[in-house]
Amino acid sequence: MSVLSGKKILLGVTAGIAAYKSAILVRALIKKGAEVKVVMTPSSKEFVTPLTLSTLSKNEVHSSFTQEEDENGQWNNHVELGLWGDLMIIAPATANTLSKMANGTCDNLLLGVYLSSKCPVYVAPSMDLDMYQHPSTSTSLKKLKSFGNTIIKPSHGELASGLIGVGRMAEPDDIVAFIENDILGALPLYGKRFLITAGPTFEAIDPVRFIGNHSSGKMGFALAYAAADLGAEVCLITGPVHLQADRDSITTIPVTSAEEMYEAVHEHFGPCDVAILSAAVADYRPKNVAENKIKKKEGNLSIELVKTKDILQSLGAVKSTKYLVGFALETENEIENAKTKLKKKNLDLIVLNSLNDKGAGFRSDTNKVTLIDKDNKMLSFDVKPKKEVAMDIVQYIIKDLHA
Repeated sequence: MSVLSGKKILLGVTAGIAAYKSAILVRALIKKGAEVKVVMTPSSKEFVTPLTLSTLSKNEVHSSFTQEEDENGQWNNHVELGLWGDLMIIAPATANTLSKMANGTCDNLLLGVYLSSKCPVYVAPSMDLDMYQHPSTSTSLKKLKSFGNTIIKPSHGELASGLIGVGRMAEPDDIVAFIENDILGALPLYGKRFLITAGPTFEAIDPVRFIGNHSSGKMGFALAYAAADLGAEVCLITGPVHLQADRDSITTIPVTSAEEMYEAVHEHFGPCDVAILSAAVADYRPKNVAENKIKKKEGNLSIELVKTKDILQSLGAVKSTKYLVGFALETENEIENAKTKLKKKNLDLIVLNSLNDKGAGFRSDTNKVTLIDKDNKMLSFDVKPKKEVAMDIVQYIIKDLHA
């Protein structure tokens, strides 16, 4: 899922030959999961039709302060439109429109929306070579940058006049990629790599049965989403769950047993900056796994169990400067047991859950946690949805990393 998914985007279209690319840009933004509303200058309709853009955006296209077909002159509220958007893109942006934006001229609906907007604005200039190189255009672009607008530089190539040079509007896919990277670059975890484990492990008894637990993986997946939403690249190693991660920046690696999780974690631990081990890994597994289904017989059945490898402790022994987070699910002596685990396994942070707390534990959509750091400082939270708990944990990690 793109960082643009769910974003409300205003697309301003001005009267340049590159306006045909606006239709492609609308489609590219929609594919990223954005909602798009298009505002056109009156003259831009000579280059691309409102019907095309409304069909692609699935929203009405606006181009004047009043509804042209409405004899009562219903008003298109430029303030309301300007405040609707999470971000605004003006593509193509002609020299004429750049000048008006820079000087506060408001003689059409698009400029009214621009002057009313409170969101980040991206401007993709499009014009002929001599126009782009003219000092007045340079002055306009400089002023727009000083206002906080972001300029998406035009590319080099053949122009409508037949000249070869800079002035072509950036290609729609390049505009989308530029904006995605710009948003990600401003996020606090951009460039950081997270390794997160989630869910249970299943330890086979025979081809049919296994030893497992009630973990749903919801907490681990919520942590993966929180880290990804703040810019991190996430490697999510998950036991058997009924969940799927739908973020482009989350790579999911499915495993079944504790041994498989151990191997996968150690394989992917090297590049990560932060590791959060929230999976409920089995502490024991059957020593011998039957090749065939064990038949029911008279009397009791005894299964010899052996310890599984301690993934968290093995990482604590080699973590170096990596930030390592563990989870402790306790039913008694919660704080004491969590602090012991924190120290023994060389963790930077431990997240304590208590099954005694209502709204916490397996399969629930909520959780209640206490964070304990390596200096034994504690921070407790009330019961919250796991999505919010995950963000609390990740925000705490960010603060610790920058302390």
